Amino acid sequence: MEEKSYYVPDVIFELIPIKNLVSNQRYQRNLSQSHIARAVAAFDPRQINPVKVSRRDGINYVFNGQHTIEIVALASGSRETPVWCMVFEDLDYKEEADIFANQQKYVKPLQPYEVFMANVEAGNDDQLIILSLVESYGLSLGTQKGPCVICAVSSVEEIYLKYGYHTLNRVLRLIIATWEGDLNSFSSNMLKGVAKLVVAYGDALNDEVFKEKLGCMSIKQLTRTAKERRPGSMGFAEAMVNEYNGRKKNVANMLPLNKLHTRTSPIFSDLESDSSEETEEPQALI
Repeated sequence: MEEKSYYVPDVIFELIPIKNLVSNQRYQRNLSQSHIARAVAAFDPRQINPVKVSRRDGINYVFNGQHTIEIVALASGSRETPVWCMVFEDLDYKEEADIFANQQKYVKPLQPYEVFMANVEAGNDDQLIILSLVESYGLSLGTQKGPCVICAVSSVEEIYLKYGYHTLNRVLRLIIATWEGDLNSFSSNMLKGVAKLVVAYGDALNDEVFKEKLGCMSIKQLTRTAKERRPGSMGFAEAMVNEYNGRKKNVANMLPLNKLHTRTSPIFSDLESDSSEETEEPQALI
């Protein structure tokens, strides 16, 4: 009789129709319908992980993969569709809950830079265009702060995907021209703060005036002023508008601060969930 290895899970792999799987245990989280809808819209069967199942009393209880089965069911249009399952036959309810609670404990999530560069290697257009634009300014993407290095990779992607190439291009041009690659000038809040100005004011924002006025203000001073106003990129945007306006006598050339906050502004609900850190949420898995 073959001796079992401690390092190899005692499981079998089966194709089980979704209708024969149960995933209503109390330790599980509620299903996210928005997550399911997004995954279905970009469905790729090669991204599906095996569903972990505990077979107790002849019932197949899902303890890892409840979103996966709902995504496959919706994408295929049938709960008759089978999914690959990793079946444990010797677990009790408490052991299932313990595995569920600790399944991510020793998993190292992908960071935004790693995901971005994998997309570059895959030849995906958005990331290739972004990388080319960044490098055209003598900048680089990275994970360690340094002169002319952008660590807030997902913020760059977000600006590009929400507002397009020309907005990202102008944001980078303004920052590099004003602060000449200062290692703190490409933080998430700075990038998003400048993007707010570009989107809210358009041509009313004069690039030369921005460079002249904001160039006299160090990043350290700007950061301090921004934090005194409000958290996140909106604090940076307000601080930059106030510095830009300065003591202008010609009211017609001033940027109205309230335009950053009006509900008709295209930035009202965008680019708000940020922080002063360059670390960002790991990628969600189905």
